[in-house]
Amino acid sequence: MADRYLHFTGTAPGRFLTRKLGLPQPAPLRRWSPGTPTLGGPLLHLTAGDSAATEELGAVLAATGLEVTGSAERPAGIVLDATAVDTPGKLAGVHAELHPVIRSLAPGGRVVVLGVRPSADDHHQAAAQQALEGFVRSLGKEIGRGATVQLLRIAPEAVGAAESTLRFLLSPRSAYVSGQVIELTPAAPGPVADWAAPLAGRTALVTGAARGIGASVASVLARDGARVICLDIPQVREELARTAEDLGATALPLDITADDAAERIAAAAPDGLDVLVHNAGITRDRRLANMPAERWASVVDVNLDSVLRTTDALLKAGTLNRGGRIVATASIAGIAGNNGQTNYAASKAGIIGLVRSLAPRAAADHDVTVNAVAPGFIETKMTAAVPLFIREAGRRMNSLAQGGLPVDVAETTAWFAQPASTAVNGQVVRVCGQSLLGA
Repeated sequence: MADRYLHFTGTAPGRFLTRKLGLPQPAPLRRWSPGTPTLGGPLLHLTAGDSAATEELGAVLAATGLEVTGSAERPAGIVLDATAVDTPGKLAGVHAELHPVIRSLAPGGRVVVLGVRPSADDHHQAAAQQALEGFVRSLGKEIGRGATVQLLRIAPEAVGAAESTLRFLLSPRSAYVSGQVIELTPAAPGPVADWAAPLAGRTALVTGAARGIGASVASVLARDGARVICLDIPQVREELARTAEDLGATALPLDITADDAAERIAAAAPDGLDVLVHNAGITRDRRLANMPAERWASVVDVNLDSVLRTTDALLKAGTLNRGGRIVATASIAGIAGNNGQTNYAASKAGIIGLVRSLAPRAAADHDVTVNAVAPGFIETKMTAAVPLFIREAGRRMNSLAQGGLPVDVAETTAWFAQPASTAVNGQVVRVCGQSLLGA
């Protein structure tokens, strides 16, 4: 559905009126397209303190395709290496490096601050590195003009593991991701022969793929070279078939809650799956006092229980190939809660618990990573049916002051799915334009 307010604020009268009234002024976001595959400007590489990662990080940044420089009048991106900040006093270096250049960042630009995990043994270092999180979340809320800010925690001895993540964060693909803290493991990345098609030769299955976010995820995975299996309930068989046909994909009409769902998925992928995307989900909203048991049970069964059952069975059967990726869909509702959605929020918070618990064990036992996307307000048929004033509030209650698109969730999913993203494990990344609700 068209965002008329966003269009209005892009006109001269709209800019004048919203500025006078102190209303949000959202900037159009620059998303990936064949004509705009990069940010289209230089990348400013800064360092706070004496970092041991400077040389290797410079080489990784150069691989992103952006022009890396130590000074630029109008940078499209800024990467600040703060891995050496280990005392509160050294936080002054963060201010000293960013303060002179932050106003010069191009509209729709990217800021990525690199840190390390706060130490359990050094509370001074832990204080300084945790301070970066508050800094990044706050900068993301004030920077404006469609720009985004992230904190990426890396292992200084394994900077190469960050390449796929830096490619994502420093590109138009991450347009609706802001204020996030992403922590990488030192795991070595898998090989990528062609960054234009990083999923070539891999098989992906997407549940709930007939329409909306699921169809967009299937489309982006196919664009990136994957052979895609589109799964959705038999009741939408015709729509599922059209989506699959448009993508050159395979349609699998199947209720994911069926007892034999895992067996039928395995039969549809005789060579195994490399990417499993749990996107299927339903809502049955009512306040708890008015919610009958069947509304509670159906949401938990589809959104959470089926994910657990299917994942367990496919891992046990070896259907998930080694080097595989599991991506589940959580929600900002599972982080911040939502009025009338106790069942939905519980199911989506459960997804977060699944990811955090299963990720290290799946990596150790199966060489499979497990991550989740947590969408905020995304423009879909479901949100288009929300009453006008509630819909407008949902759109504006984030740092970018607008709703996201299904492709924003899809691009994040595709980053998780890449073979080079082995170091990205156990992460829950909000695709919410940095919602003003939740952490």
